Amino acid sequence: MPDISILTQRANSFASPKSIEPTNSLVITQVPRTFFQPSIINALRDHFATYGEINQWVPIASFSRIILVYYTEEAAELAKNACDPLILTLPHRMPTILRVYRSEPNPIFSPSSPTADENLLRPPPIEKNFLISPPGSPPIGWEQIREEPPNATPLADDLIAALRKLKLQERRSSREVLLEPEDGVGVGVYVEDCDMNDDDAEGADWEYGCPSPARLRWKPMATAMPPVHVR
Repeated sequence: MPDISILTQRANSFASPKSIEPTNSLVITQVPRTFFQPSIINALRDHFATYGEINQWVPIASFSRIILVYYTEEAAELAKNACDPLILTLPHRMPTILRVYRSEPNPIFSPSSPTADENLLRPPPIEKNFLISPPGSPPIGWEQIREEPPNATPLADDLIAALRKLKLQERRSSREVLLEPEDGVGVGVYVEDCDMNDDDAEGADWEYGCPSPARLRWKPMATAMPPVHVR
């Protein structure tokens, strides 16, 4: 085990605020990745254990920090005041300064029930179990079924017929009634759209998925060349 020197240096700039919320948890930050080895981690744990009994010690190398939970709030506050900042010196290395911050309070795990259900995140109900990623195990009795292939036709026949009927209704509704005779007797005034030509009537036989007859016969109108002065 290498010689590890742990020094505490309480600076005035790191003074605790006058009003703080009591907590039993601390977070040690700015821990280099190379420090996450058993000899250094155990030395840090033994150092913080001198301020009180530790309930949970959680090194998280991916976040370069360590979370520790004491049994009492007094022990956590004592360790915070004495170890922030914490100077860690390894042989043939420059001193490393670690910061210690207060964290949100955490529940105490007892040896009899280290993983109590009320302290852990519960899975969703079985009806919503497939919403999580990766999904959980299927319910008991579930069997894989063979699904039908997708629809090969662009649109169903009944939908195409409904679209044709709707198009014909729109064309018949081009006549606007301004004055309707009473009981079929009298004068009626109607306004009918006369822009519809034979090409539009032929388009009634158009089927979905086929080129439109009007588009096939449409040609761009030629424009005259602008006058050019000849010298």
